[in-house]
Amino acid sequence: MGKKVSVIGAGFVGTMTAQRIVEKNLADVVLLDIVEGLPQGKALDIMQSAPVEGFDMKITGSNNFAETKDSDIVVFTAGFPRTPGMSRDELAVKNGGIVKSVVETVARHASASIIIMVTNPLDVMTHLAWRTSGFPPHRVIGMGGVLDTARYRTFLAEELNVSARDIETMVLGSHGDTMVPVDTHTTLKGIPISRLMEKERLDAIIERTKNGGAEIVNLLKSGSAWHAPSSSVVSMVEAILRDSKRVLSASAYLTGQYGIEDVHIGVPVKLGSAGIETIYEIALSSEELKGLKRSAEAVRETFENLRI
Repeated sequence: MGKKVSVIGAGFVGTMTAQRIVEKNLADVVLLDIVEGLPQGKALDIMQSAPVEGFDMKITGSNNFAETKDSDIVVFTAGFPRTPGMSRDELAVKNGGIVKSVVETVARHASASIIIMVTNPLDVMTHLAWRTSGFPPHRVIGMGGVLDTARYRTFLAEELNVSARDIETMVLGSHGDTMVPVDTHTTLKGIPISRLMEKERLDAIIERTKNGGAEIVNLLKSGSAWHAPSSSVVSMVEAILRDSKRVLSASAYLTGQYGIEDVHIGVPVKLGSAGIETIYEIALSSEELKGLKRSAEAVRETFENLRI
């Protein structure tokens, strides 16, 4: 039987994620949303591009979340965006109810699936999905680190006037204000970034990375990023479906790694057909480790305030 991915939420991120999956011929896709006609219309539009784009996978739209049945992967993009003045706790409460309800359905109909969470606040919603589903930790993963790392690489490449593909780095911690770009592991083809850039410039780029999503929101005036987030999700989907053993930064459940436990937070992981196959503990500077622990505590505090 072919591979199947369900994408929850037919907004910009969800729709682009679905489109990228079928265009890469990774899996058949079910695009789900509560708005009648929305996922059906978008799926039909994408399907009609198949003869032009040359893909053979099928995409269908539905309002019935039982359609997640037998999915290999379920991607969550549904939820409210963070609006100006809204705290992360307030956003967590608004989206927590949605995530909990849909995950309960997924756990019944797609009990062998791997969940990839995109809904914000991402690490909190990932932890909630894990608690709600009863799935083993290696099958509930948050996306944020891949996106944050992509933004960091983009900004560094622009500053150095080099290809972003030649920048090696990783952003750990939560997908939010407390993320931790690890400059001690940032290189240009093996050359430490500290030899190529003054600390002041690097600090400015790190700050821009932390505000990467907000910068786009401010430019768009309405809405938020969807191209880079969907690319980031699909890189994880591809690693799992193709069992390619990619090492990426993703929100994972920690059981003592980095001195952190019982929380989901962004760390280096190996992704394969089982989901998270390995969590890597890399050497961090004392400041980076403190930052990662602060980030984890912020996620824990927001989750505890949910009371869902």
